[in-house]
Amino acid sequence: MDDSTPVLVLGSNSCSAVSYIDHLLTQGNKVIGISRSDETLEVFRAYAKNELLHNFKFYKMDLNSSANEIIELVIKNKVKNVINFAAQSMVAQSWSSPEDWYRTNLVGLSQICKLLGRASTLEKFIHFSTPEVYGSTSGWIKESFEFSPSTPYAISRAASDWHLKAYFEQAGFPVIITRASNVYGPHQKLYRIIPKTIISILKESKIPLHGGGNSIRSFLHKDDVNSALDLIIKNGRLGDSYHISTQKTITIRNLVNEIGIKLGVNIADHIEIESDRPGKDLAYMLDSTKIRSELDWIDTVDFKDGINETILWVKDNLKVLSNISTEYLHKR
Repeated sequence: MDDSTPVLVLGSNSCSAVSYIDHLLTQGNKVIGISRSDETLEVFRAYAKNELLHNFKFYKMDLNSSANEIIELVIKNKVKNVINFAAQSMVAQSWSSPEDWYRTNLVGLSQICKLLGRASTLEKFIHFSTPEVYGSTSGWIKESFEFSPSTPYAISRAASDWHLKAYFEQAGFPVIITRASNVYGPHQKLYRIIPKTIISILKESKIPLHGGGNSIRSFLHKDDVNSALDLIIKNGRLGDSYHISTQKTITIRNLVNEIGIKLGVNIADHIEIESDRPGKDLAYMLDSTKIRSELDWIDTVDFKDGINETILWVKDNLKVLSNISTEYLHKR
């Protein structure tokens, strides 16, 4: 990647974003981070202690209301690559105020991309999408736009993917779409299942298992996401989409049980069975053959090692993390 101009990261407070910012800085890149909220707490900020942190600049800007200011930054800094992690991202909560999800994930995105399309320096817009657009899968599925979204969140993300596809085909907007399986690792917010399980066990509180934890998911370490994004930025084809996923799956119940075993507890003492969330999909199984064969990507972090690393991070920061809620707080 050309390190003479900064990489712009939209939605810079998300777990995947803070990890990739840390990765980019370590590689010697300059980075601009943009989020509608203040920078996330240091315990969640993977790049906070990076030796090259002076190459990072953060701006508090809202995708929905600061599009013109964001474009000014792009033009001023001659930005070539934009990585978009920005989205209203929680599934169950999207039913309570779906208009917020549509406003950000579709309307806000379409507005910023319209303006970015006029920026002469822009070479690639990497859009970090989601497998939720497909709905529940009955087997391993390849990249397509045959979507069957089942929640306002998924509908908003499917619509944004369709919009970007059309924008590329009709106007040549330089987009590449990625869909990654469940990302995990140190610095992840506590309302996500893996850190939530760890901190709940350590605090001896209950873990809610929606639908008994029968959902099937594939978990991918943040470092493997970073290596995939590097290859996509370097060699990915404009207008194309790529799945980033492991080739292994696990039920949420078995995941929670494995963490319990590692922490030496009987997980049955730490869970509460709750009814399933409306529109919840049973399984997401992304076939990642394309990125493996075309871009020579491979995931390298063993799942058990990644869980151990995340447990260690929680334990090392337990004093701070114990005072942080494990519930998601929606912000309009």
